[in-house]
Amino acid sequence: MDCSSVPLPTGAFTIAKRFGFEAGHRLPGLPPGHKCARQHGHSYEVEVVLTAPVLEEPGFVTDFGALAPFKKFLDTELDHRNLHEILPFEPTSERLAQFLAGWFTQNLQPAIPGRLVSVLVRETGSSWARFGVKGQ
Repeated sequence: MDCSSVPLPTGAFTIAKRFGFEAGHRLPGLPPGHKCARQHGHSYEVEVVLTAPVLEEPGFVTDFGALAPFKKFLDTELDHRNLHEILPFEPTSERLAQFLAGWFTQNLQPAIPGRLVSVLVRETGSSWARFGVKGQ
């Protein structure tokens, strides 16, 4: 097969990278008998999704290494913390995803190619919340 004869379709490129951190929280807004009203913890997984209509050399939406400041933020500010003690909101997965999208767009987005599409926060293997970022 002559690989040079394969047509390259038009469209957008998308990448994702997953990060992890450990943290505890409680959701005091829930009724006292609800299990999530009690202190508990999660092995959080956070996935950022970025897109670009064209690739930067050598063929990246964004170099995965350029996302290291996001991992550093998770490690220094959220890892092994009680989220309800440090965040200015009740730390549900939905609000955490929105907060992390805000941090990313404020602190990392201006310095990298590609545009943040969404942030997904997974508390367990079977539950997650995603915040979709509107076009900037």
